[in-house]
Amino acid sequence: MRRLTKTDANLNDAQVQGWNVIKRVIPYLWPKAPELVWVRYRVVIAMAVLILAKVIAVGTPVFYKQAVDALAPDGADAATVLGLGAVGLTIAYGLARLMNVGFQQLRDVVFTKVGQRALRTLALETFTHIHRLSMRYHITRKTGGLSRVMERGVKGVEFLLRFLLFSIGPLVLELLMISVVLFFLFDASYLAVVVLTIAAYVWFTFKVTEWRVKIRKEMNDQDTDANQKAIDSLLNFETVKYFGAEKWEADRYDSAMQNYEAAAIKTNYSLAFLNFGQSLLITTGLVVVMVMAAIGVQDGTLTVGDFVMVNAYMIQITMPLNFLGTVYREIRQALIDMGDMFDLLGQPAEVKDKPNAKPIDVQGGAVALRDVQFGYDTERPILKGVSIDVEPGQTVAIVGSSGSGKSTIGRLLFRFYDVSGGALTIDGQDVRDVTQDSLHASIGVVPQDTVLFNDTVHYNIAYGRPGASEEEIIGAAKAAKIHDFITSLPDGYQTTVGERGLKLSGGEKQRVGIARTLLKNPPILLLDEATSALDTETEMEIQAELKAISEGRTTITIAHRLSTIADADQIVVLEDGVIVEQGQHDDLLGQDGRYAHLWNRQADEDVTA
Repeated sequence: MRRLTKTDANLNDAQVQGWNVIKRVIPYLWPKAPELVWVRYRVVIAMAVLILAKVIAVGTPVFYKQAVDALAPDGADAATVLGLGAVGLTIAYGLARLMNVGFQQLRDVVFTKVGQRALRTLALETFTHIHRLSMRYHITRKTGGLSRVMERGVKGVEFLLRFLLFSIGPLVLELLMISVVLFFLFDASYLAVVVLTIAAYVWFTFKVTEWRVKIRKEMNDQDTDANQKAIDSLLNFETVKYFGAEKWEADRYDSAMQNYEAAAIKTNYSLAFLNFGQSLLITTGLVVVMVMAAIGVQDGTLTVGDFVMVNAYMIQITMPLNFLGTVYREIRQALIDMGDMFDLLGQPAEVKDKPNAKPIDVQGGAVALRDVQFGYDTERPILKGVSIDVEPGQTVAIVGSSGSGKSTIGRLLFRFYDVSGGALTIDGQDVRDVTQDSLHASIGVVPQDTVLFNDTVHYNIAYGRPGASEEEIIGAAKAAKIHDFITSLPDGYQTTVGERGLKLSGGEKQRVGIARTLLKNPPILLLDEATSALDTETEMEIQAELKAISEGRTTITIAHRLSTIADADQIVVLEDGVIVEQGQHDDLLGQDGRYAHLWNRQADEDVTA
């Protein structure tokens, strides 16, 4: 018994994965939902039309044979088989060819709505799932790579639907029908040559294509790497300029493209080998069958029309077979791309709503942390039993040195992550017991660096509450002290802010972010070092707006600059994941502890500056 090699194992794994992917796609083509019964009807009609087209295609050479025999000197009797003369048979041959093409196009018309619906459903499902994945997943994956996985996966579905259903399936059906015709109209020797030719052709094509798929995968990996480097560089355009690193970035990109080039060259060389080998095999089979038919004509057992019909059938077989290598390779690649996409869809969301989770009911907005423990890595805890009470309408500031766990509390409150110990509640409701949508709707966040969409100012403000009226959007802009600036722009509220808002200054972006949060109008506000990236003058101006929007809301401020939180109702000092001090500004200064040390050090830095 032959031992199973590593290559065989890999091939079997690929085949299993391929079948699994196809099984994942079938429900999109044959949905069980009653309201989607039209999809099943269209699939059935498309398949029926496809079979009809192939029956006509296989019968077409018969008209050709009859017309040739009718034109032969002794062909009058042959022409009466269908009661048509040579001209009538020629017209029938033309009509049959036209009907074949017409039914193929009708098949596409019937099926295209099914295919496009499947593509749209899969693309939306993947896009939605990516947004459901946890923060932990996104910070470990590159955006460019994710976009390529999604893009190639959706294209793979389109290719699979088009070629598996309308190329491979019809080809197999046509080959079977032609084989039956050759067996009954000629003899088994013709069928044997055709079967051997097709078997050798398919074996050679699949073997070489499997080899080429590995090269193609390497080429795709290099393409993804080059794309990631390009996107990463463009997203960090300013940093590249600051460090004069244009040549460095170009060299990195060129290095990735060089690897892609090498893989692409291998792909083209292997394609030339595949094409020549296919041509050699199919031409050999064609010549053998034609020689057999020619001998039959010479000894009188076949007519010239039979010779022509055999030639027509062989050409009819070879034309789709010529594309088999390309189609098989693309289907294999499509299955790989779709497998990557389905793997992405199979990634579990780390943070999920509990079964029957209810929307949060925020009455006053009291936030409580009860012995909260958390670590991004189990080996490295960040919060080690933190307890904080924020009364409704209070402003609580959380301060501490870098890495103390300040921003982590904000991420836990918004439930980007779940606590590993203890509990975090809002008005007595554990955030793990309520729906994420309602929780997110109840919390407004102004981060350190407001990131804007590459759209208009109007769109970015309105993002806070889709469906808000024009008056509400303008009102939010006025409250954030950004309205006058917007109206001074040439296009006003329709001004495009650029990628990540690069056309606006830091202060302008923050004000747009504040306006967006004001429009959202949440009962709880989280200010995550909202002004630490701004200059002192702009920071003071923005602080006034932040103080104004905090009125009447429960506000948690994660602060770096202590002067901005001196009037907070409560200040919590974190160090190494534990609370070391807690109280109001004056009380903490009087204790001459960690807070006082941080305050004095920042005061000295301000004097020095």
